[in-house]
Order: sequence, then structure tokens, then C-alpha cells
Amino acid sequence: MSTSETQENFAFAATLGLVRAVRAMRWEQAPEDAREVARHCILDFLGVAVAGSREPLTEILVNEIVKPEGSSQAGLIGRMQRASRLSAALVNGAAAHALDFDDTHTAMGGHPSVPVIPAVLALADSAGLSGREVLEALLIGIELECRLGALIGAQHYAIGFHSTGTVGTFGAAAACAHLLRLDEDGWLRALGLAGTQAAGLKSGFGTMAKPLHAGRAASNGLFSALAARGGYTSNPEIIETAQGFAATLAGAAPSREVLDRFAGRFLIRDTLFKYHASCYLTHAPINAALQIRAEHNVDPKSIDEVEVRVHPALFGVCNIQEPKTGLEGKFSLRATTAMALLGEDTGNLETFTDAKVTDARVVSLRDRIRVVRAEKTPTTSATVVVKSNGRVFQAESDSGQPASDLVAQRENLTRKFMTLAAPILGRRDAEALASAALHADQLATASKLIDLTQAG
Repeated sequence: MSTSETQENFAFAATLGLVRAVRAMRWEQAPEDAREVARHCILDFLGVAVAGSREPLTEILVNEIVKPEGSSQAGLIGRMQRASRLSAALVNGAAAHALDFDDTHTAMGGHPSVPVIPAVLALADSAGLSGREVLEALLIGIELECRLGALIGAQHYAIGFHSTGTVGTFGAAAACAHLLRLDEDGWLRALGLAGTQAAGLKSGFGTMAKPLHAGRAASNGLFSALAARGGYTSNPEIIETAQGFAATLAGAAPSREVLDRFAGRFLIRDTLFKYHASCYLTHAPINAALQIRAEHNVDPKSIDEVEVRVHPALFGVCNIQEPKTGLEGKFSLRATTAMALLGEDTGNLETFTDAKVTDARVVSLRDRIRVVRAEKTPTTSATVVVKSNGRVFQAESDSGQPASDLVAQRENLTRKFMTLAAPILGRRDAEALASAALHADQLATASKLIDLTQAG
């Protein structure tokens, strides 16, 4: 790119363009498939958040942050405590990402719901807002963060930033700016504050720091909108300005062509949901391995060697060679592929415990697996090749395609939700919460969603 082209692109008012692309979106104007996926996002988020509410990292945040402050503005999912709005967004966001089982989106390059929903729920719970208002804000937040992710490009993630924490902060700020009815100037100031706080490094993957990225994005996004409402100033060109978000965190010049390409579209429709409790980039290899197991009934003991062929970008995300903990196991292509070939249920949270990841059977097969670079393979695709007793079995999988059948997706997500929530809430209360989530646009107060997580 020439110097003149770079200057022209940085002159593009990207922050203002983003605001104008999503600020006027309304629930009733969105197509029904987009609205239905928004309901799926709420359902899936609540399921993983209820399950994550019992994780050690959630306990730490509650004991060290929530209890000392003694505030009661907003409820905590799956717990009887209440907290300040900012702390509720922090804890609920971290809890929902604790299991790395929440939804994802290729345009954003991260997890779209987990930064946005905790922020809007905390605000809605404290202000008595309706379920429809929450869904509309969720829609707007996800639309903005997906456009921003596409605007700054893949380099942002490639150089080490976690888009859920960075881009997600903008999404949360936009959703809350909508709920607070900020004018265009207020939106720009909210995004300016979001941009200067946006953070999250991929080097934290496999530790409690990764869920913290989601919680901080939710909390900082809510803070940004609240501060902007009060008149707090910031750089209204935070994305495109010199030493701004795009230049410093992506080395990129945002182009108006991206926004033009998405004009009139609802990108929430392309949200991808997880059915394996691990990093989404491990899902294609898992599915390919499961296919080989199902079709050829390969005895794991007879396997001589396995190749997992993936895009080189995955080497910096989910290629922990010898995971020692359940969290690390979620980011190990070798471990997750081994589990699939062994017939372990990778959709079961108990599969990703320290004991399971270091089990002798898993380790033995894991050490026979090589991860191989495949330059032309999409990041959401993989090929698995199994060599056993002189025979070769091969399967390919692509986990990057959104569901075409939303009825089936609703059913699949409801089953996943019940698996996560019923052990904690009890079956009857879990079913009540699932129904409320799938009919959230009919709720007079969104607080009911949080209240139902505190049943059982």
C-alpha cells in the first residue's frame, strides 16, 4: 500500500462510520432470523454463565471484588449476591467465558456475546429495562464489534491481541450507549473511552486471564457509556486517528470498503455456537477425528501416528503441546484430537479437568499426534490423517459455517443449555430459565433472567 493510500484510509472517519452503521438499528426492523439468533445468544450465554458461576475464578472475583464493595445495583448470575453495575458486568462476563464454551464469530475474530450481554444485563437490572431492550442492545453491540473486527483485519489477532477483550469493549460500549440513549456525540465519546481501555493478550490463553478479558471488556464498555453520558471526554476518532486503535493494535488503516460491504446486513446471523468445551479452533480437528472414529472404528491402541493439518495461525492460539491443566487442554490441538479419537465426550465439562488432560491414555495418544502447517487451509478447517496398522484414514471438517437450520440450532442449544444449567438449578428451574431466554423479547423486565439463574 502506498503512502498516499495509507493516508487516505486513515483519513476515513472509521469511528463515526461505525456509529452511523449501527446506531439506528432497531429490533422490529431486523429480519426474523437475526432476531432468532439473538435469542440463541441469550440462551447460550446464560447456560455457560450459570455453569461458570461455580468456577474458582468466579469465586475469587466475588470474594475479592464484590463482597468488599457491598453494592446491590445488579445481580450476579447463578449466585445470590448482588454487586455494583461495573462489578456485576465483570463477574458475569468472566464467569460466562470461564469454560471457553460461549459463542464466537469469524468477522469479529472473537466471542461476541460474552462482552456485550453482561454489560447490558447489569444496566438493565439496575434500571428496570425490558427484555426487548436488552435484545436490541445485544443486536447493536454485536453488529458493531463484528464490523470493527473486520475493519481492523486479522493482523490484530495475529500479533497477539485477544479480540474478545479488545474489540469486545467497543461492542459493550455501543450496546450500553444505545440503552442510555446517547446522541451521536455521546456514542463517539463512549467509543473513545472504550478504545483507550481495550486490552487482552493471547499470551493469557490457558489461564484465568482469558476469562478476565471478557469480564473487563463488559465492565469497561459499560463504564465508557456511563462516563460518556456524564460528559466525560475522549478522542472521537479513536479507531482511525494517529496512534489510535487501528494503528497501534493492528498496524492497519481501516477502509470504508468494509463498512460498505456490510451495509444493510445483520452479521449476528453468522454467530457460531460451540458444542465442544474448548477453543473454537480445535473444533474442526475434533469433528474430523470423530468422523474417523465413527466410520472406521479405529482402535486407539493401534494408532501409529496422527497428523492434524491446520492453518499456521492456529499455532499461536491453541497448540499447547503438553497441557498440564484442564484450561490448557482446551487450547491443545494434540490433546483435544486425542480425546476425540479415544471417544471422550468433548462437550462434557468433566472432560477438561486436570486429571483427564493428564490421564495416561490421553497423553499416550497425544504424543503420537503431530500438528502440521497447511497454508491454504481456512482457520476454521482442518484435515486429520490417522495411520494405523498400515492403513490410512483421512477426514476433513469445517466448523466455520453458520447453521442453516435455526430450528435445529435452537434444539441443539437447548440441550446444551440443560446439560450446563440443570445440575446447578434443577431441571424445572433450568427449563423455566431456558423458556424465558428464548422469549426474552416478551419479558417486561430483563431482571427476570438473572432472578431465574438464582433459583434452585
